[in-house]
Amino acid sequence: MKVAQEAKELLAKGEDIIDLSVGELDYPTPQNVKDAAIRAINNNQTKYTLNAGTIELRKAISEKLERENGVEYSPNDIIVSNGAKQCLFNAINAIVYVDDEVIFSAPYYVSYPEMVSLAHGTSVIIPTTEETGFKITAEMLRQKITTHTKLLILCNPSNPTGSAFSKKELEEIADVVEKGKFYVLTDEIYEKMIYDDNKFVCFASLSQKIKEKTVVVNGMSKSFAMTGWRLGYAAGPEHIIKAMNKIQSHTTSNASSISQAAAVEALNGPQDFIETMRKDFEERRDSFYNELTSIKGITCYKPEGAFYLFPNVSSYFDKSSNVMKITNSFDLAMYLLYDAKVAVVPGSGFGSEGYIRLSYSTTKEKLSEAVERIKNSLYKLS
Repeated sequence: MKVAQEAKELLAKGEDIIDLSVGELDYPTPQNVKDAAIRAINNNQTKYTLNAGTIELRKAISEKLERENGVEYSPNDIIVSNGAKQCLFNAINAIVYVDDEVIFSAPYYVSYPEMVSLAHGTSVIIPTTEETGFKITAEMLRQKITTHTKLLILCNPSNPTGSAFSKKELEEIADVVEKGKFYVLTDEIYEKMIYDDNKFVCFASLSQKIKEKTVVVNGMSKSFAMTGWRLGYAAGPEHIIKAMNKIQSHTTSNASSISQAAAVEALNGPQDFIETMRKDFEERRDSFYNELTSIKGITCYKPEGAFYLFPNVSSYFDKSSNVMKITNSFDLAMYLLYDAKVAVVPGSGFGSEGYIRLSYSTTKEKLSEAVERIKNSLYKLS
């Protein structure tokens, strides 16, 4: 947030900042989705809806999950919230009690440990590395399970690394889960952003027993360029969804009625937009990855999904510019912001010092320019 604030202030002063910190698509929301929202307004669909979301939208989500992910949920097993982040928050607070342990890997999405803390739980973090694709294994999970383990969080594909689990990898984790006495929360918001020959697999689809232990979180932000519409959903065991519904009823109540109407059209309407966007981001990933890893001293895992690179920049620590010494990823992020005029996110925010996160949600031209600026600034350090 500090880097983002500084970047905004520099932009406001007229500085030429290339912002690679943003976690949203640079595409506009599809026109048919916007038209559906306008129709909803004109038809006066501007009142409260059911707290868990309209029946029409939950039915559309149910059909989507069965059609695309091979897993069946009734509308009663689904809740619609103000973004996938609220779904994650509600699920964690519905499942986790004081001192319950929640397992997730690092690098992690920045809000996971904070949400666990707000639920008075304990975060149990499994470190991963670029050499292993930033993914946990069944054995790594098994070693962290205790009598206090209540929840495992899986982010697939991952923010910030872009790593994605294969079906075999998920099945091996599922074998451990089936033997355990804990739930799984799967953050699948980047489901559609998957590359090469990789295939996305919804964790809940692996078996009936796994489905009964899993809460699936997804939403409209990344698949349909709808970040500002604030619309996410969760599907899972009915008793957990009911608990999430209670929490939501006393916090935000229902999600926007207009956004819900637009989401029905997004799920039921033409889907060609998604594949066009996915191919574009795959091309950006390839060129951006090749250019970035050409910089001396930088290594990077090539992501299978999402739209981030998470390069290792630790070889530039303990070096200095004429105004500052670089000791960690935050220092480097601030240095690149001021010297290269490129905004990135320090890896320390994701629980992995030594790295930075760069979003390739901008044009190839800007990405190439950003790499050139970063290279020139890094090569100044001594």
